[in-house]
Amino acid sequence: MYCVNCGVKLSDGQTICPVCHTKVYHPDFKIQENSTYPKIPFKSEEFNRKGLMFVITILFLIPVLLPVILELTWHDEIVWSGYVSGGTFVFYVCFILPCWFKRANPVIFVPTSFAVATLFLLYVCLHTGGTWFMPFAFPLCLSMTVIASAITTLLYYLKRGKLYTVGGGLISLGLWTVLLELLIRSTFNVYSVVMWSSASLTVLALAGIVLILTAIIKPLKESLRKVFFIGKIDD
Repeated sequence: MYCVNCGVKLSDGQTICPVCHTKVYHPDFKIQENSTYPKIPFKSEEFNRKGLMFVITILFLIPVLLPVILELTWHDEIVWSGYVSGGTFVFYVCFILPCWFKRANPVIFVPTSFAVATLFLLYVCLHTGGTWFMPFAFPLCLSMTVIASAITTLLYYLKRGKLYTVGGGLISLGLWTVLLELLIRSTFNVYSVVMWSSASLTVLALAGIVLILTAIIKPLKESLRKVFFIGKIDD
């Protein structure tokens, strides 16, 4: 049996098409209206989300503050505890802080997370007396922040064009790996005959081009939709 709307092959027991959600109708089959099991409404367990996040925040304060307090008590200076506290704080901002909000806006939190991670790298560079932050870490973090923020913004606000956005994002990531290798060579004087970034650029660029062509060629997009049961694919 096939769906009368999109033509996807259906099993005998299906009453709704898994792709286009059209109700299945066949004159030789009688659809049972009454459910086998009684419909009993179940109420989901309610919990205080902000209370839970408050407890998690308190737990995160322990690895943030305790290492600093202990090291200041023992050595009167911060040597290693800054790395522990800073890394824990970055993890909290990236993964825990958005959970405070019922509907966290990724357009805000994605660049914020990259900004906090960049500041942590600056701290590591200054604390170790290095000179690699400005010529290496900063351009990499800035470029990745721009790429990730642009992809997130387009996917979040645009209802259509997701395949174009993801395809362009993959190509941009491939170019970013080339930038990464060039900065490694120029900053740390690491040279090699073969550029490893050419492999990642090729793979990511081909994947991005395939997605863009899928968005352009309508029959190909519809075929993929029916084969993989992924529902409607936006242009």
